[in-house]
Amino acid sequence: MLDRISNKLNDVVRQVTGKASISEKNIQDAVEEIKIALLEADVNLRVVRRFVNHTIEEAKGEAVLRSVNPGQMFTKIVYDRLVSLLGDEKQDLVLKGPDTVSVVLMMGLQGSGKTTTSAKLAAKLIKEGRKPLLVAADLVRPAAIKQLQILGEQIGVEVYAEETKDAVKVVKNALGHAKKGGYDTVIVDTAGRLHLDQEMMAEIKAVHKAAQPSDTLFVADAMTGQHAVDIAKEFDEQVGIGGVVLTKFDSDARGGAALSLKSVTGKCVKYIGTGEKLTDLEVFYPERIASRILGMGDVVSLVEKAQESIDQEEAAALEKKMASSTFTLQDYLEQFARVKKMGSLQSMLEMIPGLSGQNLEDAIDEEELKHEEAIILSMTFQERENYRIISPSRRKRIARGCGLNVYDVNRLLKKFEKMKLMMKKMTKNKKYQAKMMSQLGG
Repeated sequence: MLDRISNKLNDVVRQVTGKASISEKNIQDAVEEIKIALLEADVNLRVVRRFVNHTIEEAKGEAVLRSVNPGQMFTKIVYDRLVSLLGDEKQDLVLKGPDTVSVVLMMGLQGSGKTTTSAKLAAKLIKEGRKPLLVAADLVRPAAIKQLQILGEQIGVEVYAEETKDAVKVVKNALGHAKKGGYDTVIVDTAGRLHLDQEMMAEIKAVHKAAQPSDTLFVADAMTGQHAVDIAKEFDEQVGIGGVVLTKFDSDARGGAALSLKSVTGKCVKYIGTGEKLTDLEVFYPERIASRILGMGDVVSLVEKAQESIDQEEAAALEKKMASSTFTLQDYLEQFARVKKMGSLQSMLEMIPGLSGQNLEDAIDEEELKHEEAIILSMTFQERENYRIISPSRRKRIARGCGLNVYDVNRLLKKFEKMKLMMKKMTKNKKYQAKMMSQLGG
């Protein structure tokens, strides 16, 4: 989502850091460029003014102008201001102890992604050792209850629903059901509207009073930009919100909502929706997002994604196979599945320092990777375990099986052979590992 503003800020920072010394004029020009970038990203005008004024004030201090490396000092100031803009530090979901039922109230306009986000949050809480109950309190949108029930079934979470038009009654009965069933967290999916109206606000206030939530999350569509900020402010004034969930963070939205919410509403973004899968809900870390905006990558998040998808024992066994040249096409196929769990290759490479903010479409051909997966799936298990037995006739059969041609099969086998050699070198040669990492910008 932040690609456009990231590219512009990177250009500005590179211009400043490329100078042996910087003057007040250089700083003024750089900050003016940053101002334009923020406005183009649909950041709130008052927020931009405040950001610019604070940056100029700090950047014109002696610490920068007399620094050994003024360019790097200027970059740090911009980074610190971005972190402050995004919320300083991550904000946790407010939950009570395990012996008490915690209620999380989800609210927002229709189409913002409340129902899917409710299920994503439930899936996340299960991983954290909690026992959530989903409550279908959206009694306005057709099929909202059915949608939540389907999502609940996919993640193995019970959905409490009733045939009624009284949302307050549903919530009260759901809380009683949660206590009897031993649930420690109740996530209430409420009704949204296409726009703010008094009927909507009256209902959400009544539901809020009945639920007595430990946390209230406003779900906003990042694609709506400043409109999301205005709506969040209205909800906070009338009902009160504890934090924000920004959905469609993986879209090509300009990023204005993420950069304005904290300053305008005083409420931080707690989670971001990064995809369509029910596992695609991430904790919002201001310092990591600021780092990605300035092209510094986000290695911590990348490692966390890897730890969630890759078992340590499996990783150790895989390393041994690489070192001993026993890595097979079956192993290669299994890596596809692990990488898919972590998200798209584009999103992962964005987290690597030096590659963040760059156009990587030419470097990554995801279509080719899909073809490679199809080719391997067309092989027998014996062929995957020992690619050397794949004769010309077998290659023709494999090509027919995956709908590609023999040339594609040959190319994959040659690539695999080179990759095995490179892996062996990497696992045995520390200098070679360092060289590879430096090429990736590490």
